[in-house]
Amino acid sequence: MSDTIKQKPFNKKKLFIWLGSILTLLVVAFGVFLLNRERLLQYAVSKVIQKVEAKYPAKLHIGSAKFVDLNTVMVQHIQFLPIDQPKLLQIDSVEATVSFRSLFLGRMVFKQFNVSNGIIDAVKEGKVDNFSFLLKKKGAQQASADTVKQSNYGVLLNRLIETVFENVPDGVNFQRLGVSLKNDSLFIGVKIPSLTVEDGVILSKMVISTDSVTNTMNVKGLVDPDEYLLSAKMYGDKPGGIEVPYIERKWGATMRFDTLSLSITGKKFKNGQLTVTGESSGHSLVLNHPKIADEDVFVKDGALKYVITLGDHYYSLDTLSEVRINKAVFYPQLTYETRPNRKIGIKIDSPNIPANDLFESMPPGLFDTFQGMKATGSFKYHMDFYVDMAKVDSLTFNSDLDAQNLTITQFGVQDLRKLNQEFVHTVYENGKELRSFPVGPSYPKFTPYAQISPYLKNSILTAEDPKFMTHKGFHEGAFRHSLITNIKEGSFVRGGSTVSMQLVKNVFLTRKKTITRKVEEALIVWLIENLKISNKQRMYEVYLNVIEWGPGVYGVKEAAQFYFQKLPSQLTLEESMFLASIVPKPKQYRSYFDAYGNLRSYPRYFFKLISGNMLKKGLISYNDYNSVSTHVDLKGRAADFIIKIKPDTTMIMDTLQLAPIDLLD
Repeated sequence: MSDTIKQKPFNKKKLFIWLGSILTLLVVAFGVFLLNRERLLQYAVSKVIQKVEAKYPAKLHIGSAKFVDLNTVMVQHIQFLPIDQPKLLQIDSVEATVSFRSLFLGRMVFKQFNVSNGIIDAVKEGKVDNFSFLLKKKGAQQASADTVKQSNYGVLLNRLIETVFENVPDGVNFQRLGVSLKNDSLFIGVKIPSLTVEDGVILSKMVISTDSVTNTMNVKGLVDPDEYLLSAKMYGDKPGGIEVPYIERKWGATMRFDTLSLSITGKKFKNGQLTVTGESSGHSLVLNHPKIADEDVFVKDGALKYVITLGDHYYSLDTLSEVRINKAVFYPQLTYETRPNRKIGIKIDSPNIPANDLFESMPPGLFDTFQGMKATGSFKYHMDFYVDMAKVDSLTFNSDLDAQNLTITQFGVQDLRKLNQEFVHTVYENGKELRSFPVGPSYPKFTPYAQISPYLKNSILTAEDPKFMTHKGFHEGAFRHSLITNIKEGSFVRGGSTVSMQLVKNVFLTRKKTITRKVEEALIVWLIENLKISNKQRMYEVYLNVIEWGPGVYGVKEAAQFYFQKLPSQLTLEESMFLASIVPKPKQYRSYFDAYGNLRSYPRYFFKLISGNMLKKGLISYNDYNSVSTHVDLKGRAADFIIKIKPDTTMIMDTLQLAPIDLLD
């Protein structure tokens, strides 16, 4: 008997019967699905309505939903109605490609949207609105969590980002969409004739209107919901064609640009803190605000790479952030805490920036002095500021600008070397030209350094800038104390400027107090002092011959005549200290005297303080100090303007803000 086991022949007939049975079942099942898909669709629609209304305090109305082909659904007459609030959303029709699998699961997952004639109306009246509930979830448990974390904008922003990205379909085609925001004093309307999203590519054209500005804007972008990636490039139909709305009414500023790019490149949410990374850039940006600059500020190219963290009472711009203004790059770091105390930290660093790149990067309208300036070498900058508002006296501040092999090869709009020769000085008041005069020997009222009383020269330096002859234009201790005083007072009451800074302000800049003027002033001072463009004696000589000493009084010779009918060389110690006391606010001398012609409390205190410091430094003798009188006899025209006030005997201690810098170190 053979051990070989014979295999049964392959039965093709049974295989075909088996496959045919399976195919028949699939066809029957598909047929059953087709017969019941409308019922499944209506079930899915009802589930969506239930889910939305369970999540939000609103009603979702859907007029009709039906299949128009195998897997395309037409949904019509959609309305989203917040309870007891105006209608938020209305859409005439949505044609969408639906996932069959989602229908079997009782959900609707759309792969493609075609939306026609949609309107979103956001309305806010006082503290009541019809849209903020979208950031909250219904239910007591969630309400409790929201109450606990109501100050955590990281939680709120993370929820918003996830809500947006989770609902981005594969494809979108919007036609005739309108969005508007109305509140008590604001209207913003957006008309979108078309918007498409296909394979993550965004294309759109929109018209944005506010109460005073209408922009036509093109948009191109990319979106990747899985990676939380969103980027958009916005540009107008013509150069400078996009004007930023609302900021003029809110902050008194205007801004326009050719192109603006914004992006989110990622996010991370952990332990209640949200970190968002992204970039933004602008081309041909024009900004105007009176507190920033006197005229339009033009930035050809600017960019910001940001890493922003938001948490519970905590906000920061992290160290990996980068700011680029044309060719100049800086690395900012900002921190802001609101509890238990307000704490503010600012750090700015830069790499080595070639000098020409820095000068060329300075926007016209902000730093006009440096337009056209050329140099060899490079700059590097570091700044560190920190204050705990509960411990203002412990405020820290330091600022350091270093230069390597710096040489100015060509000066710009302003030639800083003019300090070393006679030049014409123009005086401005309230932004208008008041008068002009030469600063040099050709002007009869010019007084050389040697012909000015030592009492006056030493009194002013003792009061204004005791270390002028030794520092390089800045006194960080004085500036730090100035910041402390201003923060405590809640307003600008003390400047902390050195004589070098006051000189530059008078000779090279306007008198308007703008943010960038202070930066420009500091950089000019740094160049003059560190490159030794002018020596200290000449700088002080020019300073004494150009500063204001009273109503229409400029220069030390006019001051000596106006107050005492003397030459500058003839001024006594008391007369010199009087003139020094009015330098910060020269027109206020009129209130320095009482009804009997005696000096009031502040000038008397000032005399005692300044003369004491001058004695300590050996600038006056002990006999001079002992013989100081608190009486000043005005013999010039200044006496005609005195406002005699009732005598006072109180010591005004808050005038310590004008105390000599060395006493505050």
